[in-house]
Amino acid sequence: MQTLTRSLLAGGFAVAALTAAVSQAEASFSLSERFTDADGDLVADIPEDTSQWLDPDTLVFAYTPVEDPAVYAEVWDGFLEHMEEITGKQVQFFPVQSNSAQIEAMRAGRLHVAGFNTGSNPLAVACAGFRPFTMMAAEDGSFGYEMEIITHPGSGIDEIEDIRGRTLTHTSETSNSGFKAPTALMASEFDMVSGEDYEVDFSGKHDNSVLGVANQDYAVATVANSVKNRMIDRGVIDADQLEVLYQSDTFPTTSYGTAHNLAPELQEAIQEAFFSFEWEGSALEEEFGRNGEEQFIPITFQEHWAVIRQIDEANGVEYDCN
Repeated sequence: MQTLTRSLLAGGFAVAALTAAVSQAEASFSLSERFTDADGDLVADIPEDTSQWLDPDTLVFAYTPVEDPAVYAEVWDGFLEHMEEITGKQVQFFPVQSNSAQIEAMRAGRLHVAGFNTGSNPLAVACAGFRPFTMMAAEDGSFGYEMEIITHPGSGIDEIEDIRGRTLTHTSETSNSGFKAPTALMASEFDMVSGEDYEVDFSGKHDNSVLGVANQDYAVATVANSVKNRMIDRGVIDADQLEVLYQSDTFPTTSYGTAHNLAPELQEAIQEAFFSFEWEGSALEEEFGRNGEEQFIPITFQEHWAVIRQIDEANGVEYDCN
């Protein structure tokens, strides 16, 4: 697994290698006993018992807490109005502060539609019954972001080996680029084990890590470059405040989906809201167009998150849904 993880993170991967790895990752991935998966697509089935369906008057939507929730409430406002028109429901933006809070809200039935970040997708699917169906993409259908290990000028860290004996700042344990992927990378590619060859701490969010490095509060950190690039484009930081030590291959980005027990017709209407949304001139286009994203495309957890499940497998991740 370590050898294959290295190829995925550091140098591109062959379809055959990925196919071989998927069966191993799927063997270790399983849903909570609360859910069923009769069709084998690795996501929770919609309950057969209609009494278990939810059809709330107000839908609650949350975007992954990677940056200031107040900023993103405005970014999503026009889209949520569109969802109201399509579904006939009121839609409320829920400014979550952490990945764990977002997952728990869906698990408890308080969150109905959400965008979960890359690394937290498997946990949300396994433990909260999240059913992802779309992600943002460019006009040509390409999608994703890269994990970067960043430092600041004058840090004394000029290459990855210089991290040995230092502290590497991650975002949160549920983040792919903020923790999972770089932890696997450091062990497989650079022979450094987290907590042994270098110390770790956590900033909580990607924007905290980017700001922390730019302001020299952190010496070196792991981040999603999509977040970093948007912050540079908005003028929150200057590009010359950072130096990139490493950039990975491309990973899938935030996926959007529903709670598994929403009424089937409502789930279909929510999907229609995503796929019928007009990006041109919207706040979503202004914000996420900074990364080249300008549409929602269909995805499946089974296919598009295979590499993320594989990284979890390499890191020995277990999905404890208690």
